[in-house]
Amino acid sequence: MKGRDTAAAFALSLFGGLSLWTLTAFLGHRREPWDAAGYWTIAYPLAILFAAMLGAFCPSRPWRWAVTIISSQLIVMIASGSDFSLLPLGLALLALLSLPAIAAGYLGAWLRTGLLSRQR
Repeated sequence: MKGRDTAAAFALSLFGGLSLWTLTAFLGHRREPWDAAGYWTIAYPLAILFAAMLGAFCPSRPWRWAVTIISSQLIVMIASGSDFSLLPLGLALLALLSLPAIAAGYLGAWLRTGLLSRQR
């Protein structure tokens, strides 16, 4: 059952991240999601919340879900035709943007495991 949870969490994080960033770029009329108007106020906070939820769903190494959600922006940018001129800077920014999501994923995992241990 644990393997199924891991596969489901990975699929959810990838599909959820791709959907979130595609929708953000589309609605913001931008190629890159982080250039859209609602990125910092809506999309990025939703990504962090989503990482926390997936951390609670599958608490084993929750950093994986956060990194998948945030880094899926790169796939959206490449698919939309962005060039690679600032790729190193973009990768560094994605790594930095992953940190709060990773923390949220660990918080979700901690809340789940802490609540389960109290109920026993």
